[in-house]
Amino acid sequence: MKSDIEQPLVGRLPTFRPEKRPNAIRIMILIGLILAGAWILLSLQRGEIVSPYLPTPTATRSAASYFEEAEAYFQAGKLDDPDPPSPTPPSYDAIDTYQRALEVDPNNAQGWANLARIQTYSSSLLSNDADRQERLTQALDSIDKALALDPESSNVRAIRAFVLDWNASSSLITEDERQSYLTEAQNEALQAYQLDNDNELSLAFYAEVLLDQQNWTQAEQYAAQAVALAPDSMDAHRVYATVLESIGQYNSAIKEYLKAAEINPNLTFLYVYIGRNYTSLKLYDRALEYFARAANLNSQIGVKNSTPYIEIAKVYSQQGEFFIAAVNAEKGLSFDPTNANTYGQLGIIYIRSRNYEGAMPVLQCCVVGCTAEENEAAQNLVDNMLLESSVAVEGLPLTNLTVAYYYVEYGTVLAFLSRENENYCSQARPILNQVRAAYPDDSILMGIVADSEGICDRLEGAAGASPSPTPELLPTDTTSP
Repeated sequence: MKSDIEQPLVGRLPTFRPEKRPNAIRIMILIGLILAGAWILLSLQRGEIVSPYLPTPTATRSAASYFEEAEAYFQAGKLDDPDPPSPTPPSYDAIDTYQRALEVDPNNAQGWANLARIQTYSSSLLSNDADRQERLTQALDSIDKALALDPESSNVRAIRAFVLDWNASSSLITEDERQSYLTEAQNEALQAYQLDNDNELSLAFYAEVLLDQQNWTQAEQYAAQAVALAPDSMDAHRVYATVLESIGQYNSAIKEYLKAAEINPNLTFLYVYIGRNYTSLKLYDRALEYFARAANLNSQIGVKNSTPYIEIAKVYSQQGEFFIAAVNAEKGLSFDPTNANTYGQLGIIYIRSRNYEGAMPVLQCCVVGCTAEENEAAQNLVDNMLLESSVAVEGLPLTNLTVAYYYVEYGTVLAFLSRENENYCSQARPILNQVRAAYPDDSILMGIVADSEGICDRLEGAAGASPSPTPELLPTDTTSP
């Protein structure tokens, strides 16, 4: 007989631990995790969730790399490419790239200030007054953002003075607005100097403000200090050259502009300034050399700016080479066929060559505007395949002395070409009256107005009037208003 120990075990095997019942909460948690996993898997398959382990579509660039690229574009003279940015192949400029940098680092005050500086300089590459004012307004918006981020920065304050000063030069603002800009610019430059008295930009831009306030002696002193403090600063040399030019020291101005161009050799406006100073010295071959250099450089970097061609036309006009002067003026017009100021310059060239019939329609476009059908100059460009189609032009408002020259010359040509059977005096008188009302104290303008009105008085008063005198010419070295 077997003992109890030897008896076989039957039934459930022993577990040697207390028996546990299923936990309902644990089961619910497990079911929830399974369902969540299934949802994540479906979302990944649908593309609703991106795996963090997948590579990004494009590498993320740092703001610093964008800033370096933007400065390289500035050094290359590519401030503002007229074509929109294209990623394939890349087609960017300094302004585009600064804006991309500031998308990555929007709180970079110096970045906003540098953008404002380049926007301001780029306005000199624009031919149209409205476009220039829009660009300067953009620059002011950029520098205001910089100031809000860092009001204690001497550089930000100095560049804001520069932006305000160039805004004050717009022909589309009132005299009160101009004085307001200049006063604010002066205050900014002084604050910049107080924050850092070794900041050459504060001295240079303060000198530029003083120049525009006609404080020539002080402007020269501060500009000279800026150059002495920072001989490698393009801005300092440019401002000093501008001051010297304004007081008639053209040779010294050329030297300073050349130093600025050595530092930034691809800024086309510097060569235009150099050419203008050579023109003032009547060294026409040298002037043409630098205007041509500006035109060629613009062509290389894709800038369509009429200014170098208009300057070349002026030089040839002063030398009596009216045909080649007109050819260059028309070339400039092809770049910006809606720019009324360019029509005015072309009209002056026609008058100097005694082509009064040709001057009348282009001065009409400049002063009162013209439709595409009336625009003979644009139609000639179309015929010569320099323009795709004729365009309408909006006339210039009488806001400054340069525009007044165009008005009085248009009125004079209308009067001079008037005959009994084709009388333009009804068009001439309102134009001349506007000049008389706007500039009654300008003896030169009033003399021309009186002569032109005299032509119409004689024509309308007597059928046998004496022949009309040749229209008197006004200065032709006017710059863009």
